Amino acid sequence: MQIGKPGDPASHICQAYPDRVEVRGRDLCGDLMGRLTFTEYFHLLLTGEEPTEQQRYFLDLLLIAIAEHGMMPTSVAARMTLDADPGSLQGAVAAGILGCGPVVLGTAEPCAQLLSDAQARVRAGEDAAGVAAAMAAAIHAAGDRAPGFGHPLHRPVDPRAERILELADERGASGPHVAMARHFGHAVPEVWGRPLPMNVSMPIAAVMLDLGFPASSVKAVPLLARTAGLLAHLAEEREQPIGFLMAGKAEEAIAYRPPEAP
Repeated sequence: MQIGKPGDPASHICQAYPDRVEVRGRDLCGDLMGRLTFTEYFHLLLTGEEPTEQQRYFLDLLLIAIAEHGMMPTSVAARMTLDADPGSLQGAVAAGILGCGPVVLGTAEPCAQLLSDAQARVRAGEDAAGVAAAMAAAIHAAGDRAPGFGHPLHRPVDPRAERILELADERGASGPHVAMARHFGHAVPEVWGRPLPMNVSMPIAAVMLDLGFPASSVKAVPLLARTAGLLAHLAEEREQPIGFLMAGKAEEAIAYRPPEAP
């Protein structure tokens, strides 16, 4: 039984034939291989278009910014999974990716939606700074966290966020979404009544939107980037296993307390 409205029964991404592979209407072997970088190819796969030089530059930059952040739960889970099943590299990568939620990987997708909603109000005639203040107040009143703000380690600023914004300004990539991100950067700490640094997720979303990426594609960048980081951790794990050491430390850190008798 079919559930939901069906889409057009077609894909525009790729078709393999006996003598060639066609990707987005281009010959993989005769055209793309040897001409495009992987970043350019990723852009083509994701959007259907080859990137401009500006889009390629910042896609590279954002992938580098978010690929690695040390012994995070994602990499710990991947390492421990590989130790439990050394033959399943793909399973270990999957274990790490499954942990890439908003708490660990970041909130680039919610940031993109927030910025898109804010810009819609500006286009309707509202003042940009006022929109950021009003939306921040609404998030706070609802008891929610402001996406793209706060970090347990990087204080008073997230150096990755600062560098992305700096380069966006230098290269003329800062548009209305970057400007709106900065309005939120002023509004959020004021509404919360305490310093809250803008973390890397907000400028990732802002720059991607200003470069023409749809909000729905923003999360693809952190996921692809973190996959590269996980593969590095797993390559190291095969040479220098520490997964069981981490598991042992977890047992030492966590006390067992039997339930009290009724």
